[in-house]
Amino acid sequence: MTRPLVTGAGGMLGRDLVTVLHTRSDLKVTAAGRADLDVTDPAAVREAVAEHDIVINTAAWTNVDGAETNEAAATAVNGTGVANLASACAANGARLIHISTDYVFSGDAQTPYPEDAPTAPVNAYGRGKLVGEQAVTRLLPDNGYVVRTAWLYGAHGPNFVATMLRLAGQREYIDVVDDQHGQPTSSYRLAEQLVALADAALEGRAAPGVYHSTCAGQTTWYGLARAVFTLAGLDPDRIRPTTSDRYPLPAPRPAYSVLGHSRWAAAGLPPLPEWHATLVDAFGSPAPPAPWKVP
Repeated sequence: MTRPLVTGAGGMLGRDLVTVLHTRSDLKVTAAGRADLDVTDPAAVREAVAEHDIVINTAAWTNVDGAETNEAAATAVNGTGVANLASACAANGARLIHISTDYVFSGDAQTPYPEDAPTAPVNAYGRGKLVGEQAVTRLLPDNGYVVRTAWLYGAHGPNFVATMLRLAGQREYIDVVDDQHGQPTSSYRLAEQLVALADAALEGRAAPGVYHSTCAGQTTWYGLARAVFTLAGLDPDRIRPTTSDRYPLPAPRPAYSVLGHSRWAAAGLPPLPEWHATLVDAFGSPAPPAPWKVP
């Protein structure tokens, strides 16, 4: 890897990814935020991809409920925009690592979803992201990588951990759903793994296809909220369990978003560590993705 292009570089994951890449003196990194590159513009994408050996795409429409009422616009970014990147990479001989989501699954499983599990999204956001995945595998069968992740938190941008800490200063008690299961994942740790995957891909050690990158183990949003309060020195009993039907949203959420990580071993790379230990590290480290401001 000599000239990586990061799209969506102004987002939470994009910023962490650029930070990790900049620790490498051997790389000439191009960081393209939304104002720098509109992935729905094919000509702009072709120009941006030129002379790069790998593209890591973190650009995305991330407003899940907004996608439900504006599916065409969301899919233009999460689907058509990804196809534009894949097409440009195919023409340029570059590899593409595209970030996708657990929302391509229905969420009715009881054991972790393997990478080859059948997809069945239950909302517009998931459908659009699946269009993007399919574009990568169709246009870049030998040079395309889809990395699904979920429940991201980090130092940059809105996320559940930051929201819980903000609400701690505003409310005595916070009701959090206890019937959605997933894997809280540090955006900084994910960024480190994406860089390792990029190296492995260019060295021929990582086969193309789908990878799952979430922290190990599982919990619920309620369990995560209690862990956040405990690590912040706040009373976790201020978090009260509730159910999803008490908070109806425009877009249905998968009830079970736990992903399996079996493909990393074949690439000679370790999966991400256990979610709670990673969260502890995030709160205790002076480097990204912590600390957050604790009320």
